[in-house]
Amino acid sequence: MVAEGNFPDVNNPTGPRRGAPRANDGILRLDESGTVIFASPNGLSAFNRLGIIGELEGKSLAEASNAILAGKNVDESLPLVLSGRAPWRTDMESQNVTLTVRAIPLWSGGKRVGAIVMCRDATDLRMQERELITKDATIREIHHRVKNNLQTVASLLRIQSRRSESNEAKDSLQQAMRRVDAIALVHDTLSEGLSQDVNFDEVFDRILMLATEVASSLNTSVKTIIDGKFGKLRSEKATPLAVALTEIVTNAVQHGLAERSGVVAINADRKSKELFITVSDNGKGLAQGEVGTGLGTQIIRTLIEGELRGSIHWSSPSEGGARVAITIPL
Repeated sequence: MVAEGNFPDVNNPTGPRRGAPRANDGILRLDESGTVIFASPNGLSAFNRLGIIGELEGKSLAEASNAILAGKNVDESLPLVLSGRAPWRTDMESQNVTLTVRAIPLWSGGKRVGAIVMCRDATDLRMQERELITKDATIREIHHRVKNNLQTVASLLRIQSRRSESNEAKDSLQQAMRRVDAIALVHDTLSEGLSQDVNFDEVFDRILMLATEVASSLNTSVKTIIDGKFGKLRSEKATPLAVALTEIVTNAVQHGLAERSGVVAINADRKSKELFITVSDNGKGLAQGEVGTGLGTQIIRTLIEGELRGSIHWSSPSEGGARVAITIPL
C-alpha cells in the first residue's frame, strides 16, 4: 500500500477519539477472510482478558468474538471492524473489560488482501466516563430538586401574601418571593445542562418576566430594552447576580416608574476579565438620601460588593430617571 501511495488511507478515521495508534497497542494481522495470521503478545493478552481463551492465530476474529458477545448489545459496526472490512474504530465489552479495536484494511492492486487490527484496553477510561456521566446526572438532579424546593417556598410566600391584610406585609412577602424565584431560575437552568456555567442571558430574560408581573400588578406599562450580552457565568456568580438584578429591575418598576409608563434599559458589556452592567429608567429618579436606606439596597450591596467582589453606584442623570452601574470581575 505504501509503494502504491495508498497508505495512509484517507478514509481511515484519525485523532484521539478515532483510535490514533499507541506504542502499547496490540496488533493482529488478518487475511482477506478475517482469519488471524499473526497476533502480537499485547493483542493476544487483550482478547484473552475479554474471555477468548487460547491462541488466536488460525481463528476467525469475528467468530471468536461472537462466541463471548452473544446476547450482548454491540455496535453495529463491530462485525465489519473485526473482519477487517471497515476502516473504523469501535468498542467491545465482556467480563467487565472494555476493548477498543480499530481496523485498517490492506489493499493491493485495488483488492483487499487483509487488515491490521489494533486494540487496547480501555476499561479504566470507559469507567471514568461512566462515573462522569453519573456525577453529571446527580448534579442535575440536585439542582432540579433545589429548584422544586425553592418554588415550593415561593408558592408558600405567595399564599401568605394573598391572605395578609396588611399592604406592608404583602409587599415584603412578594419581595421575598421574587428573590427566591430568582435563585430558582439559576438552579432550573443548571438542571437542564451538563455544565456548571449558566447562560445568563436566558436567566435575565426570565428575570424581566418577573419585573413585568410587578408592572402588571401596579397597572404600569413598562418597556424593557436590552443591549449587549452577559454571556456564560459560573453558577457561584450567576446566583447572586440574578438576585441583585431582580432587586434592581423590580425597584425601577415598582418605585421609579410607579403610577406611570416608562422604559427600563439594561446594558451588558462583557470584557475579558470584567462585566459592566447598567440599569437605567426614565422614572422619577432618586430622592436625596434615598440610596442605601432600604433592605433591598442592602441586599444588593451585600451581593455585588460582598459575594461578587464587584462595585455598584447609583446616580440620577441630568436628563432624569435613575441609573445603576455595576462592575463585576470574571
